[in-house]
Amino acid sequence: MTDNRRRSQNRQRRDGAAGGRVVAGKAMEVAREAIEDLGEGPAGEHVGVAMTSPGVAVHRFQPNLPGYRGWEWHVVVAVAEGSKYITVSEVALVPGDTALQAPEWIPYEDRVRPGDLGPRDLMPPAPDDERLTPGEPNVRELTEQGKRAADARWKSGETGPHSEFAVNSLLNCGSCAFHIPLSGTLGRDWGVCVNEWAFDGSVVHHGHGCGAHSATPEVVGHGVPDKQAFDDQEIVERTELN
Repeated sequence: MTDNRRRSQNRQRRDGAAGGRVVAGKAMEVAREAIEDLGEGPAGEHVGVAMTSPGVAVHRFQPNLPGYRGWEWHVVVAVAEGSKYITVSEVALVPGDTALQAPEWIPYEDRVRPGDLGPRDLMPPAPDDERLTPGEPNVRELTEQGKRAADARWKSGETGPHSEFAVNSLLNCGSCAFHIPLSGTLGRDWGVCVNEWAFDGSVVHHGHGCGAHSATPEVVGHGVPDKQAFDDQEIVERTELN
């Protein structure tokens, strides 16, 4: 037998012995004790073991921890080549396929939605916000891109030119005395309604409309009185005089 073949067989025997030790009952006991030593909760039922490389295995245990249903304790144990001792490399509580986990982290600036900010909240604009001109927060101005973004957002809203109110209105906001146009480029299509009976304080499109129009025409046709009102009190008074 050649020396190379003899060395290969000896290595296989050592790896096999090490592999047997890391998956055997003694290794399981060592792994369970490692969990106990953490002091975060006892290990439950042993649910499996897997070899990850020669002399290294991962033992899995159920956690006896409230709120961790579907999670598992994973303990990595190893036996060095030529050694008789089982060592613990890592202990971790990891989620299984059915584990309840927190949702993926979303940065604060991406989580905020319209209406979330309170009166004392301060959310500084991003330095590269294309809707604003460069500079300090108190001197920045709205760019044309920012105005176009507002225009597109408003047009798709309930005070835009294609909303149900706008489609069914007899008259449009553009001809209403309660409609005050905005200044600048947004003023070409938008204004503020100041009618308390309508969309008071809201930005409305010139093509929007409602029933509280300042130029509502005089009611004509059916339902309009065509004669003077009958005053029965006058007849009573005349009868008493006679």
